[in-house]
Amino acid sequence: MLFSFSLLQSLLKKKLPKPKDLANALNFFAFEVEDVKKDGKDWVFDVDILPNRPDCLSHFGLAREISAIFKIPVSFPKFRLIEEEKKADEFLKVKVESIKDCPRYLAKVILGVKVKESPDFLKKILKRIVQAPINNVVDITNYLMFLTGQPLHAFDLDKIDGREIFVRRAKNKEKIITLENREYTLDEEILVIADRKEPLAIAGIKGGKKAEITKDTKNIVLESADFDPILIRKASQKLLLFTEASKRFSLFGEKTFQKYSVDFAAFLVRKIAGGKVAKGVIEVGKQKSEKNKILLSHQYLESLLGTKIPEKEVFQILKRLGFEIKKEKPKFFLVSAPSFRKDINLPEDVIEEIGRLFGYQKIEPKFPASFLPPKPNPEIIWENKISDILKSLGFCEVLNYVFLSKEDLQKIQFPQSEALEIANPVSLNFQFLRPTLLVSLLKNLSKNQNYFSEIKIFEIGKVFFKKDKKIFEKKMLAGLISGQNFLEAKGVILALGEQLGIGNVWFTFYKQKEEKFKILKEERSCQIKLGEEKIGILGEAKKEILDFYQIKNGATLFELDFEKLAKLATEEIEFEEISPYPAQIRDISVFVPQDVLVESVVKKIQSVSPLILDVDLIDIYQTEEEERKSLTFRIIFQAKDRALDSKEVGNLMAKIIKVLEKDPNFEVRKGKDLV
Repeated sequence: MLFSFSLLQSLLKKKLPKPKDLANALNFFAFEVEDVKKDGKDWVFDVDILPNRPDCLSHFGLAREISAIFKIPVSFPKFRLIEEEKKADEFLKVKVESIKDCPRYLAKVILGVKVKESPDFLKKILKRIVQAPINNVVDITNYLMFLTGQPLHAFDLDKIDGREIFVRRAKNKEKIITLENREYTLDEEILVIADRKEPLAIAGIKGGKKAEITKDTKNIVLESADFDPILIRKASQKLLLFTEASKRFSLFGEKTFQKYSVDFAAFLVRKIAGGKVAKGVIEVGKQKSEKNKILLSHQYLESLLGTKIPEKEVFQILKRLGFEIKKEKPKFFLVSAPSFRKDINLPEDVIEEIGRLFGYQKIEPKFPASFLPPKPNPEIIWENKISDILKSLGFCEVLNYVFLSKEDLQKIQFPQSEALEIANPVSLNFQFLRPTLLVSLLKNLSKNQNYFSEIKIFEIGKVFFKKDKKIFEKKMLAGLISGQNFLEAKGVILALGEQLGIGNVWFTFYKQKEEKFKILKEERSCQIKLGEEKIGILGEAKKEILDFYQIKNGATLFELDFEKLAKLATEEIEFEEISPYPAQIRDISVFVPQDVLVESVVKKIQSVSPLILDVDLIDIYQTEEEERKSLTFRIIFQAKDRALDSKEVGNLMAKIIKVLEKDPNFEVRKGKDLV
């Protein structure tokens, strides 16, 4: 945000340091000054105000900080507002639909104004902070917003139908044309200021064309409101409409100067634009005086900062910052943060403020009393190991945000009741915590598919979900290979298990109805199991998923329970001697009813002989009538004491066919290329 040096100086009773010295001091006390430029006789500061300090998004706010840093008394402008006999509520009525949406609404009425160009002093101030002057009334509201941090809005009273204002939710598909002549379609999640017929403004964001202040305006209404920050933020994101007002409202900005600002604006309008100010202010709701009370131990304060600070100095620092402090019991203070400091919630927050103004440079560095060697973290060890294995297999690691949109959840059919919704999302695309890593990988593929012929990526990260009113978070491993590469992905899983020293990894029929999200094709997917325990899923993405994320050539994905993998890899493994004799490999395909589980077929095959080393499912084919499915298995035969010949393996295959066809519902596909 841009600040005028001369305007800051006018709010402080003693002379400030030189502009460059002031900039250095602000940087030192946790405010990043990105630039300082001279503008005529004034200096302009570009200060990066972080989201946790919306109280400093104004000259008043920064002046308070400068006052605390330099021990200079702050003095906000005083004025005497002359009002007429007739009361404001004789000219205008205000109704607020929900106090939760709008806890407090103030309106001031001024009659007989002359709208024209602003005087030079006002235009110069606005230009310095890169605000284009419009007219004297609108410029005054903008000036007050940058001065006090309280956004104001002016309406033409004569254009308000019935001279009645309603603060309400918009109707579905209700439209408004804003001051820039842009039309927006609204819905029930967006708050508006309306008259009897239609919206006059998008609350806290943008004014509408209907009640715009023009050169023909004679009578005006000045609005000063307190809106629900989350509601304003969501509306701003939904409409992709971001303004200086919406920034302040959505960040739980300044509420201290709500009445002061509207009265000061009325005073300036009367002085600059003429007119008569109706008596009093129309007020709906009350100002909430919320102060966080925090019990602070002086011993804990000194131990955390690592230095001694006298109680007297602690009191002085906190009072300079606007905190209330009193001694609760020996060596304990009860601290009340001012209402504009929403970022102060914990003792550590208060200690940080004390340390900041005490001066970190005064804290003498000391060596630790003893050395504590770091304990190895098994989770990080296995994370690095798995990452190295996948990179050696040609994969690139990605790191994604842990958020998804409502549309993402709906598309993958994840129950919204089991998803964790963010209370204050920064964007509608970040409304929920992700219950799976696969969606993020699909988005990565969508963005990069035009630049690479093959994409192989993986991510290790946490997923979040609710179950029986309890919140769970779980670390998962997910991977993606572009295209239809089911067998390649299966080989990656087997290689990963082998290099982690995990044996007995096998694949079984994928049951989509058992999954909380629907991303994979049932006929081209499988569950990954270790023994009898499911550890993940593998398969190709469904067409509707590919279409939604605009993926051209398909995607094969897998997702594994990282915690189970790490646990199994940690367990002691019994070494089994490798046979020096070659293995014999045969494939067999069998038609089975739709409800038959793959593991039951595998068990039948393995029961034939101890010479069967391994049985892997390599393909599933769905018949057109969908009554049966064809399962193709790869069988590995090997003996520890001799080489098997073709005749012996042929006899074993004949036994396997006989065992399978004992079930009248099973049919082994015949042909030398199949068996």
